[in-house]
Amino acid sequence: MNNHEIDYKLYGDDMQFVEVELDPRETVVAEAGSLMMMEDGISMETIFGDGSDGSASGGIMGKLMGAGKRMLTGESLFMTTFTNNGSGKKHVYFASPYPGKIIPMDLSEMGGKIICQKDAFLAAAKGVSVGVEFQRKLGTGFFGGEGFIMQKLEGDGLAFLHAGGTIHKKHLQPGEVLRVDTGCLVAMTKEVDYNIEMVKGVKTALFGGEGLFFATLRGPGTVWVQSLPFSRLASRVFAAAPQTPGGGSKGEGSLAGGLFDILGGK
Repeated sequence: MNNHEIDYKLYGDDMQFVEVELDPRETVVAEAGSLMMMEDGISMETIFGDGSDGSASGGIMGKLMGAGKRMLTGESLFMTTFTNNGSGKKHVYFASPYPGKIIPMDLSEMGGKIICQKDAFLAAAKGVSVGVEFQRKLGTGFFGGEGFIMQKLEGDGLAFLHAGGTIHKKHLQPGEVLRVDTGCLVAMTKEVDYNIEMVKGVKTALFGGEGLFFATLRGPGTVWVQSLPFSRLASRVFAAAPQTPGGGSKGEGSLAGGLFDILGGK
């Protein structure tokens, strides 16, 4: 085992957080801003890159390359490590950034590699490498949106992903094809063949409301799909936001709207 062997426990249903148990000198690596709380005796340090052995062995150039790849996915150059410097077991807690589920994945049981969407990674045992997975086909790169530049998690330890809504895990048989909205794809094992296809039919593409492209996944392998991508949630919230100057709203007979009228709002 090259990775630290951490234990964990999940709490909650739709707004989950994960409790990670650290033995003395064990370390967990997390995305900046995912910390919920931690017990006394755990030290917190900001690092350049993901802190994996691969980036460390390459010196400063290896760290720069790893951090530069993370920039391509829109993530921060830095990550945060949490190390138990005490004498007994300590606990650190990481929370989901929006409603959904936390998915624990043991990379040692998945061939040492998982490919996931760019903002799915939450935390992992130290030693797990967080890199970038480039798709082979140019069509995927130009039109895939979330699809082209995806993250890859490599190692033999535990990693925690987060996705929105309800998560569906589907095992694909050899040759079995599944078409998924690009935003709904969370993760897949390394053997899944992945491509982007354009929606057929001009009327469907322009007026269907489902976007112009979808991901085509061909088995064998395992795929994780989310029911509520954050981009979809954000677009609905934005569409429902007040459109009056100053952000106020008098609409839909709400109590706030009535008070606004009583107080002389225009």
